[in-house]
Amino acid sequence: MTAVSAAGVWKYYGDYPALKNISLSVEPGACLALLGRNGAGKTTLLRILAGLSQPSRGTVSIAGLAVRDARARRNIGILGHGIAVYEEFSAYENLRLFAGLYGLADPHRAALEWLERTGLDRVKDGLVREFSRGMRQRLAVARAFLHNPSVLLLDEPFTALDDRAIAVLQNLLAEARSQNRTVILSTHQLREALELATHVALIQRGALAYAGERTPLMLEDPGWLYRNYGET
Repeated sequence: MTAVSAAGVWKYYGDYPALKNISLSVEPGACLALLGRNGAGKTTLLRILAGLSQPSRGTVSIAGLAVRDARARRNIGILGHGIAVYEEFSAYENLRLFAGLYGLADPHRAALEWLERTGLDRVKDGLVREFSRGMRQRLAVARAFLHNPSVLLLDEPFTALDDRAIAVLQNLLAEARSQNRTVILSTHQLREALELATHVALIQRGALAYAGERTPLMLEDPGWLYRNYGET
């Protein structure tokens, strides 16, 4: 069964089409690099794939379920531009809360496990508002992976992370791929994205300019895709 499917997705803001008839399918275990220049529509598409925004037209499904179905949403982990944790809670309270919302069997144990895996166990009772940005970033990574989602949606995941958070995220992504989980990531870091990706999709002005497997040629020459399928 297809892990993520978008069929005929359009998104309008007023009369402006931010997305134009996007259709793509991502299989279990694949890593799709979503490429495109600023304003191309990558973040808009990721938000729709995550069920955070509704398309103006078209449909999105996760493992055959409508994306806004509660069962589908439990299978999605999201790491976006915003850190998306509660600053007035402790690190433990944040993860304990999200674990409960995801219906995990033992929220306490899950929170402690992910605090340890992201190197935050020693500060588990510290208020997030007192954390450094890097510590907050690792907590956001923990929140995204906490419920072992089968689909991970990452919006510019490496851009604002410090070195330690990048190392944590890279290790978790490698583990996720080994477990046949599906990753879709949007990034400007072309070479890094192509090294991770099994497939690529290039969006130009809201439309899908290219979608297919990542080839050895793309890896050898990261600019090839833009030269051959980008705007002239």
